[in-house]
Amino acid sequence: MVIMTDFQTSPNGNVDQIVDAFGRFDAKVDAMRERRLNDPDSLGDKMLKFAIPSVAGFIASKAFQLVWNGLMTKRASQRAGRHSAQSAVTRENSVGTGKLGDGTIDEQESLFMSIAFSALSAALSAVVSQLSDRGSQALVNRRHRRR
Repeated sequence: MVIMTDFQTSPNGNVDQIVDAFGRFDAKVDAMRERRLNDPDSLGDKMLKFAIPSVAGFIASKAFQLVWNGLMTKRASQRAGRHSAQSAVTRENSVGTGKLGDGTIDEQESLFMSIAFSALSAALSAVVSQLSDRGSQALVNRRHRRR
């Protein structure tokens, strides 16, 4: 038979621990409420700081993709013009050297162009994102100064 006095912890100790945990939780909620109430940014300010960099990044990436596709189309048409000027015999005998820029599109050149596009696109996106983020923060700060 187990008697209540045989336990190492008393029921009051467990209750005190639970009350202390609720007290810590309450203190954290109060701190979060204070941060929210003291935050100078309104919902509109937060939307501006989100929307401007997002839209700017989207527009910059689409513009870069259009320019890239235009350059690749122009390059392909120039390459096709060079190949059409060759005679049929020369075309049959010409085999790509396997080097970049040899006039044939092979897996190596395609891979290189994909990597180049990815790297340039990421660099442009990073620059545009940073600049538009700074611009939107400056706009919000200016709105706060006017209040």
